[in-house]
Amino acid sequence: MLFNSLVFLIFAAVFFAIWPGIKNRLILRSQFIVAASFIFYGWWDWRFLFLIIGSGLIDFLCGLAIEKWPTRKKLFLGISLFGNIGSLAVFKYLDFFIENVNSAGGLLGTPLNITPTELILPVGISFYTFQSMSYTIDIYRGEMKPTRHLSHFFAYLSMFPQLVAGPIVRAKELIPAIENGSKTTGEDIWVGFRWIVHGYFKKMVIADSFAPKIATAFDGPVVDSSVYWWLIIIMFAFQIYCDFSGYSDIARGLGRWMGFDFPQNFNHPYAAEGFRDFWSRWHISLSTWFRDYVYVPLGGSRKGNFRGHTNMWITMVVSGLWHGAAWTFIVWGALHALFLSLERITGWPRRVAGIPFVGRYMVIVLTFILACVAWVFFRAETFSQAMSVTNQLVNFSNLSPQTAFRKIGTFKLLLIGLAFSREAFFALRLDQLSIFKHPQYETFRVGFLAMIIVLTVMFRGPGASFVYFQF
Repeated sequence: MLFNSLVFLIFAAVFFAIWPGIKNRLILRSQFIVAASFIFYGWWDWRFLFLIIGSGLIDFLCGLAIEKWPTRKKLFLGISLFGNIGSLAVFKYLDFFIENVNSAGGLLGTPLNITPTELILPVGISFYTFQSMSYTIDIYRGEMKPTRHLSHFFAYLSMFPQLVAGPIVRAKELIPAIENGSKTTGEDIWVGFRWIVHGYFKKMVIADSFAPKIATAFDGPVVDSSVYWWLIIIMFAFQIYCDFSGYSDIARGLGRWMGFDFPQNFNHPYAAEGFRDFWSRWHISLSTWFRDYVYVPLGGSRKGNFRGHTNMWITMVVSGLWHGAAWTFIVWGALHALFLSLERITGWPRRVAGIPFVGRYMVIVLTFILACVAWVFFRAETFSQAMSVTNQLVNFSNLSPQTAFRKIGTFKLLLIGLAFSREAFFALRLDQLSIFKHPQYETFRVGFLAMIIVLTVMFRGPGASFVYFQF
């Protein structure tokens, strides 16, 4: 069920019509969340409900077992991790492994021709398995107690606003709110509404309008134009940002209406001053998950610089593989690891930022350019296509903009300008001006939101599923 669909609007209307009558009855409330979330998830393919229920039951029981038999807690943690990582391995990575084994066999002169399974990838499996793993890991570490109510656990695991594309919520933060109850104030309704409106605008106007042009560019032969490909990659940078952050905004708004405070997932990443800053702003719930459950357990930077770089590279490459079972995603993660290593070694953001007047903005622009180069590998269908596009980006022999502008179109160019303006607003720190803290600003905000709603209806692009559903 897509947020940007009529059936979801009907579903949400029914849910929030019933919600006020049961929100103070904790067990019934949890059961209602679970039932609604299973309808939401099963609308796509009801068969995969058995997968989320099965993996959830394993983690629920392992959590209880870790507390009851602490001397065997490693065994139960292992069972939990095996169940979650095993389901990811089968549905997401098995065919990738088979393809590479077949390729390796061919290179060695012994063709294997193992038939790929071609299993359907369950929507959101990468998100809810990570969320479920954090539950048993935190119990193992002694950072939380297991819940004894199955409905509370599944309300946490399957909560529909953030089930299929995050943000990834930690059990130790959300389960207490589910167990103890939470109140929804008028301020919560207003804040949630603002997030939802902005989320729909980013998704339906910016991301969905860019999507067809980007698909056309990557589905056909590589056009011989540096300007054209820079525009395409910039469009993709904002498409994936607005698509994913738009989903997160809608999810946070719906959660706020339910009385839950989901963590912020994006904080204007294209205003980042270097790649360490970028990853503190982009997909925050995932980057902190990898930090806490991969990078730090590997040793972080506590065992010297070389070990710190190695652990960071492992974390970023695994992050790339998390996004997709393809070498292009692994290269994308490795490029970000390279950028982070160079930043640690040289300290270039701090040095460049020291240039009077323009240094900080030079850092922001350079970070954005390098992030766009990495996005090529994230979006490309194959590694060879990614290399061809990258060659076009640095092929400055064809810089004529007329053909590129004609292919992109005036409306898309205006949207690129709008997307840049939005990030520039925060890069210039204009949001910190006192005018935005004035009481009368709320009156202006009401009119601004009304305008955004009208623009969303008038200029919405062709409806499309959210990009991160494929991960």
